[in-house]
Amino acid sequence: MNDWLPPLFFALLGAALGSFLNVCVARWPRGESVLRPPSRCPHCQRYIAWHDNVPVLGWLVLGGRCRWCHERISLRYPVVEALVALGWLAAALAYGPSFTALRVAVFGTVMLGIALTDLEHYLIPDGFTVFGFLWVIATAMAAAWRADPSPFAGPWDAVVGACAGAGAIAIVGWLGEVILRREAMGFGDVTMMAVIGGAVGPERALLTIFVAALIGAFAFVVVVFPLTRWRTRREPQLELGLAPAHRELPHVPFGVFLAPAALLTLVWGQNFLAWYMGQLLGAM
Repeated sequence: MNDWLPPLFFALLGAALGSFLNVCVARWPRGESVLRPPSRCPHCQRYIAWHDNVPVLGWLVLGGRCRWCHERISLRYPVVEALVALGWLAAALAYGPSFTALRVAVFGTVMLGIALTDLEHYLIPDGFTVFGFLWVIATAMAAAWRADPSPFAGPWDAVVGACAGAGAIAIVGWLGEVILRREAMGFGDVTMMAVIGGAVGPERALLTIFVAALIGAFAFVVVVFPLTRWRTRREPQLELGLAPAHRELPHVPFGVFLAPAALLTLVWGQNFLAWYMGQLLGAM
């Protein structure tokens, strides 16, 4: 009769954590505490009252503006809150109100936080990766003790996966640096892959890097390259009839692609590997 209550609770909890995620994304790259001071307007620095800080609703009631200075508040804040709420709701609907649903929801929230900070600041804060690593290892041991079925790796595979993921992305970064003659991967990508490898195990950790590369290639062909060409055409001609100023292709942080790839391989990676091995053995 009240089957809707647990998913609703997950969604509300997700919205609240989405609000906290916004604080982490805004403050961790600047080296600030996420606990103090309380939330405040980025323009006038006035503290935001609790009733104005209700996820999504607070932004809508105020029309997306600060109550005091009336400056616009970024649309990113309610969007992130809504995305996290929907992610937690999806986890509850897919796995029921269970420990597995909690693990998936928290992992997805961490991945979203990493993607946002890497996209905006080209930085993956240790706050996300340290918490994420401890979370996946601790919950792997707890799930093994409880004998919970889940898409996550077991304790031993979690440790091996963390090493495999971090090592593989470090090698990819080294090869990229040799080929491109510039830094291809930051250390944040290495720590991020340690978290992902701890969640999915060694085989799916390698699959995650492959899927992330596919997503990145698709984004480059469909979005980055056309946008760069469009901007180049709009540049004014240089004096003396020279061609438009040369514009290098923008650097897109790899963590933005690793995050969705990690969620895809967590949920569907094992099925894909089973299908692939079946096809490979069938062809032999």
